[in-house]
Amino acid sequence: MKLVLDIRKSVEENAAEYFEKAKKAKKKLKGAKKALEKSKEKLKKIEKKEIVFEEPKIKKIKKREWFEKFRWFVSSDGFLVLGGRDATTNEIVVKKYTDKNDLVFHTDMAGSPFVVVKSEGKSIPKTTIQEAADFTADFSRGWKQGMSTLDVFYVNPEQVSKEANPGEYMPKGAFMIRGKTNYVTPNINLAVSIYKDKAMAGPVSAIKKHCKEYVEIVQGEKKTSEVAKKIQKKIGGDLDEIIRALPAGGCEIKN
Repeated sequence: MKLVLDIRKSVEENAAEYFEKAKKAKKKLKGAKKALEKSKEKLKKIEKKEIVFEEPKIKKIKKREWFEKFRWFVSSDGFLVLGGRDATTNEIVVKKYTDKNDLVFHTDMAGSPFVVVKSEGKSIPKTTIQEAADFTADFSRGWKQGMSTLDVFYVNPEQVSKEANPGEYMPKGAFMIRGKTNYVTPNINLAVSIYKDKAMAGPVSAIKKHCKEYVEIVQGEKKTSEVAKKIQKKIGGDLDEIIRALPAGGCEIKN
């Protein structure tokens, strides 16, 4: 080892200087050894740890029932009630899903849905007839116009036809009604709930029968999406389903 001495200092002073340098070097070496030991310990812990890979969360795709493409609710008496959303679904409801002994509801106002009560071979009670009439009015143009009531009628399936009178044209979603019509005075009232994990909108009496939690809706000018978010906060459910369940033309939550 080569030592460099300062000739301006005495032997004792040079010795003292090297002694201090040696002490500092020893401390640094000790610190380096400690740091090395800590690094080794951390490495051992990392090697012992099992690497856990989290599986990506996959949103479950809900199985949709065939009737969910339409407007629908279950009456107080347990009957499935279907309604068209537009001209296309009006055609489908009447042509494909209307059977003998069902009842078909409509209004005298253009732009209203065709509504069908599925009888499943059973006699349809007055309670369900009234609720189906209310439902028809709820999703008619009368809702948009702020009407409190309007004329709703029902007929048997065989009275509904696509065959127009001579010289007349039957547009898509429209049908000719022949024979006696039975008129019902509806009450425009609507509630939304979660029924069997599905957003369902219908007359308040029917919703109360099947669901503990529900939100009553009235005519209004607020955006459907805005109202749907508030409903979701109250009762849960899928936001898109709630939006689809609400009537077009604006609404509000009943105070």
